[in-house]
Parts: sequence; C-alpha cells; structure tokens
Amino acid sequence: MLKVAKFGGSSLASSGQMAKVGEIVKADRFRRYIIPSAPGRRFSDDTKVTDLLYKCYDAAAAGEDIDGRLDEIRGRYQEIADGLRVKKVDLDAEFALIGDYFKRQAGRDYAASRGEYLNGKLLAAYLGFRFIDAAEVILFDAHGNFDEERTNGVCRERLKNVEYAVIPGFYGAMPDGSIKTFSRGGSDITGSIVSRAVHANVYENWTDVSGCLVADPHIVENPETIQTITYRELRELSYMGASVLHEDAIFPVRAEGIPINIRNTNRPKDEGTLIVESTVKSPAHVITGVAGRKGFCSVNIDKAMMNAEIGFGRKVLQVFEENGISFEHTPSGIDTFSVIVHQSEFADKEQDVLAGLHRAVNPDRIYLESDLALVAIVGRGMVNSTGTAGRLFNALAGAGVNIKMIDQGSSELNIIVGVRDEDFETTIQAIYEEFVGKEKKQTSR
Repeated sequence: MLKVAKFGGSSLASSGQMAKVGEIVKADRFRRYIIPSAPGRRFSDDTKVTDLLYKCYDAAAAGEDIDGRLDEIRGRYQEIADGLRVKKVDLDAEFALIGDYFKRQAGRDYAASRGEYLNGKLLAAYLGFRFIDAAEVILFDAHGNFDEERTNGVCRERLKNVEYAVIPGFYGAMPDGSIKTFSRGGSDITGSIVSRAVHANVYENWTDVSGCLVADPHIVENPETIQTITYRELRELSYMGASVLHEDAIFPVRAEGIPINIRNTNRPKDEGTLIVESTVKSPAHVITGVAGRKGFCSVNIDKAMMNAEIGFGRKVLQVFEENGISFEHTPSGIDTFSVIVHQSEFADKEQDVLAGLHRAVNPDRIYLESDLALVAIVGRGMVNSTGTAGRLFNALAGAGVNIKMIDQGSSELNIIVGVRDEDFETTIQAIYEEFVGKEKKQTSR
C-alpha cells in the first residue's frame, strides 16, 4: 500500500492546523509522500499567504519598500514554526533570499511559489520527512507547457529510493531553472502527478469539507456528501462550477486508474468521497450532483432552410473563433442556431460578432438573450432511469422557473438547462429537492 496525501491551504493555515496534519500523516505509515499548499485563511476575513506574496512582489516591482510586507508574511511562518517547535528551518535566511529575488524581479510565479515552498520546508522538518523541491521533479517545457512524460520519469526516479518525502505543490521549473506555477489550486495537480509517478494505491486530497457534496452548501442547506463518483461525473460537475478539486488534477491519476479520496482534515474519521474510473456500486440517487454557473448569454440566429445549407454551423462558429470567443453550447433547430457564450467575453465584441455573422451566413434575424445561468444535473444513474427529464421539467415548473435552453450529452451522463440568472438558486434548490429530498423521504417511509 502506498498513499500520496495533499493538504490544502485551510489545512495548513496555522500551527494548530498543521499539528492536525501531522497526526493524520503519522496515523498511517502508508502516507509516504505529502504535498502541501501555502497557508490559507485562518479566519473569514484573513488573507491567504499566496495573495500576500503577490502583493509584496508587485510592490517590489513598483520600486516600493517591501520590508514591512515581508515581515508580515514571515510572521505567518514564524507562528507555525514556534507553535510546532520547529527550529531546523532558518526563516531569516529564507526571507533574506526571497527579498533579494523580489527586488531583482524574479517573476510573479517565483513569488507565488514561495508559499508552498516554505510550508513544505516546515512540514518536512515537523514530520521528519525528506524535503524535495518541486522545481527538481515537476518540469515545464520552453513554452511553459507542463512536460508530463518527462516529469513522470524524473519524479519516479527521484522518489524511487525515498521512503517518506514532502514535495511542495503548485509549481515546477522551466528548462532554464526559472519557476513556473500551475493555475490557482494547482497543488491538487502536483499531488496527482506524484501519485502517478510512484504508482500510488490511492491519492488522498485533504481539505476542509468531508468530500464532494451533491449541491453547493451556500444554496442548499446541509446537502448530502457523494460517497462514490466517477472521473467523468466529477469532470462534468467541476466544469459547471463545483470546486472541491482542480479539474486538471484528474488526468494524471486517471491514466493509471488511481482513485482519489477527498477527506476532511478537521474530521479525519469521515470516509469522504472516493473518485474512481468506474464502479458497479449503485449511486444513492438518480443524480450524483447538481452544479451551475451564472453569466452567460445566447446569440440566436434565425434563417429559413439553414439545415440544408452545408457548412452553416462551421461558418457561425468561425466568426466566434476569429473574435477570440469560446462557446459553451450550440442548441439548434431546423431554422434556428444558438450559441451560448460567456457574457463577459462577448459584451465588448458583440457588434463585431454580429457584423461577422451577417457577412458569413446572411441570417434572417439575430437576437440576443443576456443574464443566463447554466445548471447541470449529472449522474451515472440517469442512464438506466426513465422519466429523469420529465421529473426535472416538472420540478422547475413547480418552482416557477422558465427554462430558456435544454441540452443533453450523448453519453446521457448529464442534462443542462439554461435559466435566468435570477432563477439560478431556485433552480438548484428545486432539483435537489426533487432528486434527493423526495427520494430520502420515500426511503425513510
């Protein structure tokens, strides 16, 4: 048995939290490779260390004095070191070097990476594990793209004879040695990369919730935890706004069939959510989860006999491509073709797009609908269940929600509806009650 365990920023925000992490790691000798994030918020209006580092670096780049800012960041790490009685990490030397690199403008990626780097140093010293700088084993090519296969080989070889190690998340190195980061939340990706390299039996991702939830707890009160979810289901939910795990973290472990276990640092006895490639386990409900996002608009094109016009769809989408706008969905009818896009991307280019569409396809009419939200119900249980769409539409009708768009993937894994932004929360609440609330009531009878 071999486990890789990644701990998020909230799990490592203070000495008290890091002590919990230490107990979790020491409770299972198979947790051999630990991936830390930078310290997160200690309380609601606190600032994450990564954001403090960005602000400090920007101040240095603007020629401002940064000693006070560096002292504030150093204080966060000193609290952790003092609370855990870690004396092996020379924070004075580390921050002197960071300050020098900031003043020499080593780059914002370098600045941001120091949060994970320093937390990794402290955690390794506290656990008695070897510290391995991610810059040695996470590699990017000359264009700044993650070099997956080279990283896999280098990481595997480097860890082959290391029994226990801490590898900071979020960053790696370019061929010239300069630091390159993943997008925010990228420590999840590092954990996945290391899991693949060492052929882990499971990749544990520790955070501040007991797994993936069926719905957003800010919208639905006390939503159920998903016990088991497939990679494909999670991808769909992540894309639609669910944010427990960075969506790109799925790919490295998926290639090796390694399950991901989402766990709660503050409730370590909770089993959490298991993310797997496939499973014969029946889901608790017809749907696995419901998620969505606001801020879309619809570009609707009417033209008689467009279905007989070869290349019509390609010409329409080429106009969006030429204007640098990606599309989300393209529902269509015999004489209608709609393109759903992010409103923020479209707003400043709308007249250019409309003019381009008129030139490209000579439509009878184009009309726009703004302030739309997309909501997806996702679940492998939908494939073998009849009447799912009917239940969905009845639930939204009962809640007084007008559906503006409907789209279903060919896999039958999800159904997406477009509604007004103002109906977003009501839509999610109605769907949850129909597919989870009612089913729970029926089961309890």
